[in-house]
Amino acid sequence: MWDAIIVGGGAAGLTAGVVLARARFTTLVVDGGEPRNGPAGHMHGYLTRDGMAPKEFVATGQDEFVRYGGTLVRASVTGARRGQDGTFELRLDDDRVLRARSVLVATGLSDELPDIPGLSERWASEVHHCPHCHGHEVRGRAVAVIGGARAAVSAHLAALMRRHSSSVTFCVNDAEVGAAERRRLTAYGVRVIDGRVIRVAGNDGTAYDDPVVIELDGGRTVACEAVFVAPRPVPHDAILTALGAAEDPVSGLVAVDPHGATDVPGLWAAGNVVNPRAQVVSAAGAGSAAAIAMSAWLLERELSAAVQAGGLDAGGAL
Repeated sequence: MWDAIIVGGGAAGLTAGVVLARARFTTLVVDGGEPRNGPAGHMHGYLTRDGMAPKEFVATGQDEFVRYGGTLVRASVTGARRGQDGTFELRLDDDRVLRARSVLVATGLSDELPDIPGLSERWASEVHHCPHCHGHEVRGRAVAVIGGARAAVSAHLAALMRRHSSSVTFCVNDAEVGAAERRRLTAYGVRVIDGRVIRVAGNDGTAYDDPVVIELDGGRTVACEAVFVAPRPVPHDAILTALGAAEDPVSGLVAVDPHGATDVPGLWAAGNVVNPRAQVVSAAGAGSAAAIAMSAWLLERELSAAVQAGGLDAGGAL
């Protein structure tokens, strides 16, 4: 029986693991080895870690977690249930079954890109989604933003990229952008063009300097050096829903309090699985906050159990 099992070994999960292991709770991290930012060559916005490769960041975090006595398992969780005693049972893809007093889900999300040929092949090299993570690196270059189902996010992305470049083209594509928003973008210096994007082409797609050509219906083309798009975030929340965690009726995401607690006692969530906008640094902060709350929750139950077991004398001493 583990004190805490953390599902997901990214920034949120490993940070939580270090906090719990340092507090001397038996802690296990289960990770499938496919982080959301794995394809990226570098990450930004994390003080003292700016420009660090995501793979190096994870490897360093794993070493710290294990050094404090944590246990790391490379596997995926295929099933989860909560027992009548309130503890949790997780089944892994290798048929092992793990039990824990508390669980933190930090499984992240997948970025669902528009179905445009050539787009996914250039993901994390010439095609990006986060202006705060990659906008500075393409400053002064010709940038194109491809619109999608998240119209408001697409328009905001086009405006924000204008701060990094004097050459920003917003290919509206499937985005529903009203006349007022178009006027705002145009006044801000963004070139807005209609038409459906049918293909993204270019050279080998391995460097910013390689030209990219966006092909639209009707034969029009837009040449640029970097492409930004707002993908649809798909949270990996199957474990949370299987355990009965309630969703927020507005966002559709699993609801958590400021400390990451769900409405299921003993179940927490942190990072992109409940906050698609969280960057590495904010996901790590959420993992830390959740772990501190979990420590208090576990300790409270140990104190209650000690009293029930008669571990205190009449004077209140052990």
